[in-house]
Amino acid sequence: MPPTFSLLAISDRRSSDMTDWLRALGTAGIGAVQIREKDLEDGALYDLARRARETLPPATRVLVNGRLDVALAAGADGAHLPADGLPAAPLRARFGPDVLLGRSTHSLAEVERARDEGVDYVAFGPVYATPGKGEPVGLGALAGAAALGVPVYALGGVTLERFAELAAAGAAGVAAIRLFQHKIDLDRVASAAREHFCRGLIP
Repeated sequence: MPPTFSLLAISDRRSSDMTDWLRALGTAGIGAVQIREKDLEDGALYDLARRARETLPPATRVLVNGRLDVALAAGADGAHLPADGLPAAPLRARFGPDVLLGRSTHSLAEVERARDEGVDYVAFGPVYATPGKGEPVGLGALAGAAALGVPVYALGGVTLERFAELAAAGAAGVAAIRLFQHKIDLDRVASAAREHFCRGLIP
C-alpha cells in the first residue's frame, strides 16, 4: 500500500489527552498517526488503536507500533516496525499488499534492507541533533536514503523551519512527536507540508 501522506504524527499519551489530540489531528487533516505506546498491555493498546481509527477520518492512516496483530484487530491500516522488529517480508507474504508497513531506520544499510523486505516507507533519523537519540545522520545521509527507492520520512529534530531543506533532500515527509503536540500549531504544520512535500499526497 503506497503511502498517501506526508505527515506521520507519533503519539505520546503522557503529553496530551489522546481523544482531544486525535480529534485535532483529524480536523487539521494530518495524513497518518502512529500509535506508539510501548508500555501498554495488549487490551489497552487495542482500545487506543480502535479509538484512533474511530476518531480519525477514514483517509487518515492509523499504524500501531510493532503490533500488526493489534492493528488489524482494531481496524487500523498497518504497523510501524522498529529497526530491530519483526521482518517485514513474512508479514507482507501473509497479509498482502493492502497492509501498510513502515520501519524505523538509522543507516543506509537499514533503509536498503527495509526496502528489500517490501516495506511501504521508512522513518529515517535522527536527521538533526535530538536529546537522547545519538549522533544525527544529517541531510546528506537523508538524501542518500531518499535515493534508494522507498519513501523516506525524516525523523529527529524536525521543525517547520526545516521542511524546505528536508524536501530538497528528497524526503517524502516527516515523522515526529513534538511537532504535533500543540493543537494550535497543527494547521500551520499541515499547510507547510502541502507547500513542501505533498506532490499529490494529503498532509
